Amino acid sequence: MQDLRRGATGSAVAEVRRMLASLGLLDNTNPEFGDVFDEITELAVRHFQQRRGISVDGAVGAETYAALTGAHWRLGDRVLSHDAAQLMIGDDVSALQQQLLELGYNLVRADGVFGATTAEGTRAFQRDYGLVPDGICGPATLHALRQLGRRVVGGRPQLLREMVAVAASGPSLLGKRIVLDPGHGGDDRGIVHDGIEEAALVWDLATRLEGRLTALGVRSWLTRGPSNAATDEQRATLANEVGADLVLSLHVDGFASPRANGVAAYYYGGGETSSTIGERLADLVQRELVARTGLLNGRIHGKSWALLRLTRMPTVRVELGYLTSPIDRPRLVDPLFRDTVAEGLLVAVQRLYLPLADDPPTGVMRIPAIAG
Repeated sequence: MQDLRRGATGSAVAEVRRMLASLGLLDNTNPEFGDVFDEITELAVRHFQQRRGISVDGAVGAETYAALTGAHWRLGDRVLSHDAAQLMIGDDVSALQQQLLELGYNLVRADGVFGATTAEGTRAFQRDYGLVPDGICGPATLHALRQLGRRVVGGRPQLLREMVAVAASGPSLLGKRIVLDPGHGGDDRGIVHDGIEEAALVWDLATRLEGRLTALGVRSWLTRGPSNAATDEQRATLANEVGADLVLSLHVDGFASPRANGVAAYYYGGGETSSTIGERLADLVQRELVARTGLLNGRIHGKSWALLRLTRMPTVRVELGYLTSPIDRPRLVDPLFRDTVAEGLLVAVQRLYLPLADDPPTGVMRIPAIAG
């Protein structure tokens, strides 16, 4: 769909305003402004994006529109089932997943998408409760969940599972499975400034990191080649199919003002659920890169972007500086700088698997120490 932003008019704007009003974010009672994307509508969109962990730009693109649509569903409004050709998405799915997680069923996380894992979790619950295990959340399953809900005490079993999985995999990187995601690609070159392309820079960085991982016995996959591209959904599918232990998504940023600079890392979060191990990895990545490169610390942030949400393993997206910045750009184009970044990323991954007692201070571990 074409992005809707301030100044737009028409039936699509009217629909967006109705959805915002139903969520309590907009007073839509004045018919005079019912199909006008005005300043108040933009503020409401920004509020919604901030609350949902979506990039806050005040415009309604495909991602924001899908999130608005899904936000209207409440558990019980419709029968939930798995259809691989057209996945059901919405807050009702998130509510179901959250209840199943609280009951101890392993769904990885409540991502709001009724996929095969959610269907299997629903079947497991139905079997345990004596229902027909069809994987469909209809009236009978919903009734059973509501009866149990009054006895369920909170907690974060998915957090415990993530921590146990990391600890059980051991401190060595040998045999780990890591997906490297150089952003953009193909006709989409990402940020382009003074003839320098984001897609080319992150591809080069990904191959440098891939070589280091291979030397340490890590199995690694790239989500694209040097001249092709993939959607975020396709990249997430690859990571899930190969059973990756984690995903590193590599990007550089850009902004209208040349004063914007620095590095930032993103993990799945920002809503009612988040990836705790993803947050831990994002923090390690951020601290290592800031210490080793001197880039401004843009900190870590929870987001619900598609790649972060749809991957079943901890995924971190790193924005490695601003091509539009006179401070960051000379560093980004320097191959030695990209070597330093690759080493920092590798060290962050290793530190994720080390017991806390053996975790060294930030910025001191070196690749030969890991190899030894």
